[in-house]
Amino acid sequence: MSRETAARGRRPKRGRTRQALMDAALDLVAKKAPFSSLSLREVTKRAGVVPTAFYRHFPDMSALGLTLLDESFRTLRQMMREVRQHELPDERMIRGSMETFFTYVRNNRTHFLFVSKELYGGSPTMRQAIRREIRLFVSELAMDMARFPFLTQVSAQDLQMMASLVVNGVVALTQEMLELDEDDEAGQHEMLILAEKQVRLIYFGVAQWRSGSDEPAERLGVERVPPGAE
Repeated sequence: MSRETAARGRRPKRGRTRQALMDAALDLVAKKAPFSSLSLREVTKRAGVVPTAFYRHFPDMSALGLTLLDESFRTLRQMMREVRQHELPDERMIRGSMETFFTYVRNNRTHFLFVSKELYGGSPTMRQAIRREIRLFVSELAMDMARFPFLTQVSAQDLQMMASLVVNGVVALTQEMLELDEDDEAGQHEMLILAEKQVRLIYFGVAQWRSGSDEPAERLGVERVPPGAE
């Protein structure tokens, strides 16, 4: 028996009912419409509890949705922080980050189907909550990038832009991966390789980037004229 299974076995009935409601909502979202279209009765019926039991755990369906979002992102954030502890964004760190992320997506497919549907078709409250989570990923990644020696001359604004490119690219590829069959290992591996290439391009291409007036004259094709030579 796994540690997780044993923990569930020891979980009190109240905890089991709460988890059953969350699992039921995810299952319904994976099989049909976005979370915002679900009714409380649908969720409680799938969970095998009476509707009144719902209110012992969540004040309304919106609270259930926000709890699911928090559960979907919390563990992922911690995992990605641990992977990014390397001193430099070398090949091992980039590949490790992508493998960790896409493995987590595969193992928590229903959570990410839920997030994906809510991001593009959910209620304003859910969309805003997901975007806050994405912005948090961007901010944390930008702070990590500031530690890398070859990025010390890059402005905070450009680091934020760079982190946004990485995160938004991975979000788009995650959406594509969720549209693949669960057994399509070749397609999922292709998504992993593509994500790794995109991140490498952004990381190592930034060394050639200078924004605005910070662009060196030589890189702009402008010949420097020594003082007094005019």
